[in-house]
Amino acid sequence: MQNTIRINEDVTYLGSSDRRIALFENSYPLTNGVSYNTYLIDDGETALLDTADSAVMQAFMENLFSVLKGRKLDHLIIQHMEPDHCASLGLVVENFPEAKVYGTMQVKKMVQQFFGIDLGEKFVTVKEGDTLSVGKHMLQFVAAPMVHWPEVMMTYDTCDKILYSADAFGTFGALSGNLYADECDSWTADLAEARRYYTNIVGKYGNNVQAVLKKAQNLEISMICPLHGPVIRKDLGYYLDKYDKWSSYTPEDKGVVIVYGSIYGGTANAADCLATRLASKGVKNIKMYDVSKTHVSELVAEAFRVSHLVLAAPTLDAGLFPAMETLLLELKRKNLCKRTVALIENGTWAPVAAKEITGILEAMKDMTILPEKLTIRSTAAPGDEAALEALANALAADLNQ
Repeated sequence: MQNTIRINEDVTYLGSSDRRIALFENSYPLTNGVSYNTYLIDDGETALLDTADSAVMQAFMENLFSVLKGRKLDHLIIQHMEPDHCASLGLVVENFPEAKVYGTMQVKKMVQQFFGIDLGEKFVTVKEGDTLSVGKHMLQFVAAPMVHWPEVMMTYDTCDKILYSADAFGTFGALSGNLYADECDSWTADLAEARRYYTNIVGKYGNNVQAVLKKAQNLEISMICPLHGPVIRKDLGYYLDKYDKWSSYTPEDKGVVIVYGSIYGGTANAADCLATRLASKGVKNIKMYDVSKTHVSELVAEAFRVSHLVLAAPTLDAGLFPAMETLLLELKRKNLCKRTVALIENGTWAPVAAKEITGILEAMKDMTILPEKLTIRSTAAPGDEAALEALANALAADLNQ
C-alpha cells in the first residue's frame, strides 16, 4: 500500500521508518527508531533523491512504483553513499535502467565497493555548482565533503528554494505521520536526540560543516529536507543556529556536567559532595552521569552542550577507569574543544587518574583544566574538605565569568 506524503505539487516524500532497529550504525542506541528519507521531484522529468536502507526497502520501492504509476525514472541523485541511504540502489537501477545516476566523483567507486555495480555510462559525475534541469526545477549541487563522508553533496532546488541536505540537519527517531518539524517534537522538545545525532555522527567534522553553512548563507532557503528525521519548514534560523554552535564547538549552555566513574561508591560520593557545594554557590541545572551506566553517545552530546565539565574517576590497574578513558578518547575523536574541565581522582594507594585524564585533555585543542583538583584516598574524608571547597569555589567563579 502506498504511504507517501506530498510536500508540494511536484515533490513527494517516499521515505519510511524503522522502529525495530536497536543500534544506529551498530553503535548508537535508539529508543524510537529512525527514519530513512527519500524524495521524488516530478515535473515533466522525474528525479529521485537517494534511496533507502534495506530494512525499509520493500516499503520504499512500493512507494516509488505507486507514485511513478508506470512511468520511467529519469534521474537518480546520490547525495550520500552510506548503505542506510543506498541499499536499495541496485533495485532502482534494475527496475529503471534508463535512469541516469548523479554523484560526486567518489560515488561511482563506492557503488562498486559496496554493491559490485558498474554504473558505466549511466553515471554522471557532478561537482560544486553543477546543475540539473528537471522541468522548471533547476537543481544545483552543493559539495559537502566530510559532512560526514568524502562523497557527500547537497542539492538545492532553485525553484522551490528547498535544500536537500543529506545527513545534515537530521535526527534520531522514527516519524509518526507528521513529516514536518513544526508538527512534532523531534527537534524542539527532544532536542537532546538531535544533538546526540549531530555530535556523534557529524561532530568530528565541525570545520567542514562551517564551510557548508557559509555556502548556505548565499542561498534563499524555504525548507530543509534531510535524510533522517522531520522536514524543516519554519524557524529555520533556530536550526541553523544550533548547527553553527555545534560545528564551531561553542557551548549552548553555560553550565556544568559532572561525569563520574565509581567502583565502590567513594568517587560517586565525592562527585555528589561537589554538586551540593556548587548548588550552594548558586550554580543551577547541574547534571550528573555515571559513566558506567550512561551510553557514551549521550555523554558526548552533553559535553558539546555545556561550557564546563567535571570528570571524576578512580585509578584502576595503575591507570584510568576504563569507561572514563573510553569517554575521553571519544571526545578527543569528535574534536571537542573550548571547554573548561575540573578533576576529581580517587586512588587507594597510588592515584593517577587525574594525570591520565590530563594527558588526554592536553592533546585536545583549547581545553582549560582548572588547577584546583580533589584527590581522595578510597573515600572522601574530613581532611579533604578544604580541597573540595577550593574546587567548588574555582568552578563556580569560572562559571560566573
